[in-house]
Amino acid sequence: LFFFPLASFTISLRAADNITVTIKLRPDASSGCLMRVKNGFRLELKIRPGESMTLTFTCNTPEKYFIMEIQKNIDCVSGLCPFGDVHLHPPGLPRLNRTFIWDVKASTKAGLELKFSTPLRQIQPGEVCPDLVSYNINSCIDTATVNIGTFCRNGSVSRVKLLGGVVMSLHLPWNSTLTTSGFNIANRSSIKRLCIIESILTGESSITLMSPNYPLGFPEDELMTWQFVVPSNMRASVFFHNYSLSNCERKEERVEYYIPGSFSNPEVFKLSDSQPANIPGSFNLSLQGCDQDAQNPGILRLLFQVIVQPPQIDENVTHLVDLSKERNMTVTIHFEGWPRRVPLMSELICLICKDPRTCDRVLTLASGAIYKISFLCKDLSRLRITAEKGLSCVDLRWCQRKIYNLSVPKAITQLPVQLHKFIWKITAPELINVEITSPSLKLQQHLPEQSCNTSYSYSIVSATPESEMNVGIFCPGGAIERIQMRNNITVSLKTFGKGFLNESNHQDLKMSFVPHIKDECTFTVSPDPKAKIYLQTPNSPYGLPPYVSISWHIVVPGKQVARLGFSRDRMGIACETGRAYVNVKEQVLGAEETVRREDEPLPEPRNMQHSFWVNVSNCKPVDRMQLTLQFWVTFADKQINLAVILGVLAGAGVLLAIGLTVCCVKKKKKKIQSPMVGVYNANVSTQMPGKQRLFKKDRKANESHVYAVIDDAMVYGHLLKESNGSVTPEVDVYRPFDGPMGSMPPSPPPFSFRKDTKCSPNTEEPPPLADADLDTYTFAHQKSGVLEDNGGTNGMNNGDTSMSLLENKERDGLEE
Repeated sequence: LFFFPLASFTISLRAADNITVTIKLRPDASSGCLMRVKNGFRLELKIRPGESMTLTFTCNTPEKYFIMEIQKNIDCVSGLCPFGDVHLHPPGLPRLNRTFIWDVKASTKAGLELKFSTPLRQIQPGEVCPDLVSYNINSCIDTATVNIGTFCRNGSVSRVKLLGGVVMSLHLPWNSTLTTSGFNIANRSSIKRLCIIESILTGESSITLMSPNYPLGFPEDELMTWQFVVPSNMRASVFFHNYSLSNCERKEERVEYYIPGSFSNPEVFKLSDSQPANIPGSFNLSLQGCDQDAQNPGILRLLFQVIVQPPQIDENVTHLVDLSKERNMTVTIHFEGWPRRVPLMSELICLICKDPRTCDRVLTLASGAIYKISFLCKDLSRLRITAEKGLSCVDLRWCQRKIYNLSVPKAITQLPVQLHKFIWKITAPELINVEITSPSLKLQQHLPEQSCNTSYSYSIVSATPESEMNVGIFCPGGAIERIQMRNNITVSLKTFGKGFLNESNHQDLKMSFVPHIKDECTFTVSPDPKAKIYLQTPNSPYGLPPYVSISWHIVVPGKQVARLGFSRDRMGIACETGRAYVNVKEQVLGAEETVRREDEPLPEPRNMQHSFWVNVSNCKPVDRMQLTLQFWVTFADKQINLAVILGVLAGAGVLLAIGLTVCCVKKKKKKIQSPMVGVYNANVSTQMPGKQRLFKKDRKANESHVYAVIDDAMVYGHLLKESNGSVTPEVDVYRPFDGPMGSMPPSPPPFSFRKDTKCSPNTEEPPPLADADLDTYTFAHQKSGVLEDNGGTNGMNNGDTSMSLLENKERDGLEE
């Protein structure tokens, strides 16, 4: 049983009106509602000219289910055209979403003109008008139909002239109160082109227009024109945002400008050219197609923007940008957010001009030339500068002598536009590395514990063809004097605020090419004795790449003692292959080395009496685990240790007593014994009998008993050990470093040596080191109890070196 609303609709169509009304289900609607007419129920109803019909709906909301089309056919070929305002007929229609269609037949010799009482705004396919009221214009030439475009109300398009017939559609929502069509039809003479679109721009504005059939192809070998009416006191600029070209067999696709007062009308441009800007007053723009390849026609389409703005006060002020002495550098002046942010079509933008008519939102200047630029912009703070410079080295013999200043040229800093970023791309071939220094200001690593508060910072990225590593973000005013890196480097200076203009005069970042270094990256750090500094492994927060070694050389002033501590207890990773190590070693002869593996606790905070090295070497972590380590360094004045002084004095007294005793014994022997004659017998052994030694080479052969100078630190090394009594832990295949100390960092053994099995005296010899590992600073830790040939110190541990030296010296003195 159906419920029928009381309201009914009667639609009467006169034959002379030539109007057809169609009511049908919406494409997305169900059959939950029906139309009741005299002879039953319908889901679709068509009322032709001369018919009258009464209908009701079986639901209270028919607009959710039905749509309506009202089409009027107008013949302007065989009859008179109904020129003037176009009305919405018939009246009294149901409140449904409706489309009015006017199909006007006309001769190609007489163009039709559609004039709009409310100017229109062209929209892209798929875009919806805010009030849901839209117009669609199609041109009909013979049997071909060309979609001129879809438009909303409240725009700038006031008239459209078309060659031949036209199909005009007006889409209204069911609740629209619009009672007039908003346009009229006027007859005009032939326009000899597809169409002419008139756009009236009365003041500061921005509009977007598209070629017919956009984004499909513009008709082959057609011509159309846009007429822009602009007040003479305003300036217009054209920008092509999206276009494509077809494959031409004859002619050439192009755009032509007719600009009143120009000496070369029409001005012809390719679609790929920069289009005219800063045009005073009205102008025309025409698009010309070509004869296309029948097999592969391609697509000609165009979407462009016209911006109208008043002339700027400083538009005649030119700024000289001298890049004639620069090499491999580009300077780009652009709007804020470029290239990630695309400005809205309706957004007024700043323009940068190379000459009065060549302006764009983005302007790129190349090195080796001098430019005179001007700005069409009310607010220059919306503009930014991004520059890029390339530096490279081919022959180290020439490159190593040169120091490059990584500073922003004055040609850029003197412009009234804020510098956003300056990028140096440094390329170095294999075995040639890069060194970054900051001699006076030094660098501070940007970390949460010590954030940068300067007007600019440097981002340093080290890259190989396979991967890249973010070395870190740094700013001036820290403790890092030098950074050495093995790969190609990108240094990016980024500014914050306007303070850089004042601080740019004090830049001191420098770059040079240096010979090959062993670690991936090496930092030289010279901290302020009164400051606490934090240092962190590169590539945070993603973690140190696998199998990468990083070193820090911390310089400790002579009268200071440094305290080193790690920010957490463990590395926090598990290794899939290889081992991860942290090495700490003072840069002094005989210093102990502290080594920690990834499965061991990191060193406790400790005092460092001398300059020292910190080395971090990564393995291949398990799964997605990453190695990120941070440590800190503080300084304090050295304190006089009375215990050490007393120990040294006591030791000196013992030596003095031994010396006096030996001297007295010798003098006494000389007085008592008479001179004796010695006979040398080469066949008699002079060595004392005893246990057969493990090593065949003796002290006579290796001259370990000969001393030119005896260092107190060697003799009394056991008295200068660390007060906390820490002992270097046992680590696979590591031996304490006992080579000469210099400016190179300690380094772990090659990764082929890092095995889980413990070393023993019976294991086979390891494979020879690669060339990159034949370095003075290699570390291997021998297990306690394994003997070495120390030249007469058989059976002693490596940790007893200082005592063995004292015993050797005493033995040598007695033998004399």
